[in-house]
Amino acid sequence: MLYTALSLLLASSPLAGAASPVSTAAAQVRLSTTAIRELVLEQPRVRGIHLTSWGAGSARLRKEMIKKISASVINTVVIAIKETDGKVYIPGVEKAHKFGSYQAAIPRPEEMLKDFKDAGIMPVARIVVFKDKVLPKARPDLAVRTPGGGLWRSNNGATWIDPYSREVWDYTLDIAERCAKLGFGEIQFDYIRYPSEGNTSLCRYSKPHNRQNSINNLRDFLVYARKRLAPYKVKISVDVFGLTTTVKDDMGIGQDIEVLAAGSDYVYPMMYPSHYNPGEYNLKHPNASPFKVINRGLKDAMGRMGRDYAKLRPYLQDFSLGWPYGAPEVRAQIMATRFNHLESWVLWNPSNKYTWAALTPQSYRAFVDAEYKH
Repeated sequence: MLYTALSLLLASSPLAGAASPVSTAAAQVRLSTTAIRELVLEQPRVRGIHLTSWGAGSARLRKEMIKKISASVINTVVIAIKETDGKVYIPGVEKAHKFGSYQAAIPRPEEMLKDFKDAGIMPVARIVVFKDKVLPKARPDLAVRTPGGGLWRSNNGATWIDPYSREVWDYTLDIAERCAKLGFGEIQFDYIRYPSEGNTSLCRYSKPHNRQNSINNLRDFLVYARKRLAPYKVKISVDVFGLTTTVKDDMGIGQDIEVLAAGSDYVYPMMYPSHYNPGEYNLKHPNASPFKVINRGLKDAMGRMGRDYAKLRPYLQDFSLGWPYGAPEVRAQIMATRFNHLESWVLWNPSNKYTWAALTPQSYRAFVDAEYKH
C-alpha cells in the first residue's frame, strides 16, 4: 500500500527527529521536527476546498456541494466574500453599498452559514484586500496612482487600492467585521500585497514606498486588523505566494512569510505547481512534479520558520493548467504536505469542480493517513 511507503519515507527522512536551523523575525532558534510535529498536532486539522461566492450562496448548489463533502474527508470551506474584481458578495456592509461594490451572490449569508455548520463543515471567509476594480473608480484618491495622477493599471488592466491608506484598511475591516458578526470563525486575507503584474516602477502611493516600508506596512495592517476583530475572537489568516516559503526576501510585493506568520494565526502559501517557472527547484517542468514542488517548498519553510511553521495550511492545485491534474496529482500534493509534518491544506479549483475520487475516506486511508477516522 502507498500509505506504507509514505510512512517509511517519513521515518527515513533526513529531517525526521533531527534538529533543523530555523529563523524567525524575532530570533534564531532550533527546533527538532519532533517538536514541530507536536506543534502541528495542537492545531485544528483543516482539509478544505475553496468555493466561489455563487457556489456557496446558491441554496441548490450548496446542497449539492454539502452532499459531496459529507462523503469525503473535507471538513472546511473557504468562501469568497470579496473578490479581485472588488465585488463584496454579502449584504450589510454600508460602504460596499455606498461604493457600488455589493453584488448579491450570497443574499442570505446566515442561512448559508447554518447549512454548512449543521453539516459539520467549518466556513472561512476569504477577503481580497488590495486588488480592486470598483473602489478606485468610486474613490480615485484611494487608488494606486501613476506619476501623472491617473489610475495605475496592471498588464491586464486591473487596478489596485493603496495599501498604505487607513481608509482602505477600514473598508476591508468593515467587511471582515461583518463576516465575524455573521459567525465566520476565521477571516482569510488574500492579495495582502503590492502590485506585481505590470510596470510597478510607475506605482505611486500615499506614503514613501520601499522594501522595508512595504513589509512593515503589511505587518501593521495585521496589527490593526487584530485590534478591530478582537471582540469577535476570530482567527486571522493570510494568503501568500507559494515561493515565499523559499525566497528569503519580500519578492518585491511586501510578503515576508516570517513577518506575516508572526502577525496571523494561519498562513496559506499558494503552492500550485503550475505557478512555478520551469527550472524552479531544478525541475524542468514543476507542473508535472506536484509531489516534488510541495515537498521542496515546505522543507524550505520548515528550515526557516521555527514554531510558526505549524501555522502553514498550503493551498494545493486541483485544476489543470498546462498539465492534466486528476486524482494522482491531487493525492501527491496532499502526501507531500503530510510528509512534511503538516495536517492541514486547502484545494483550489476556480469552478468548484473537485477531484472527489482523491478525497474519499478510503483513498485518504490508503494513500495519506492509515489512521484517518471520518
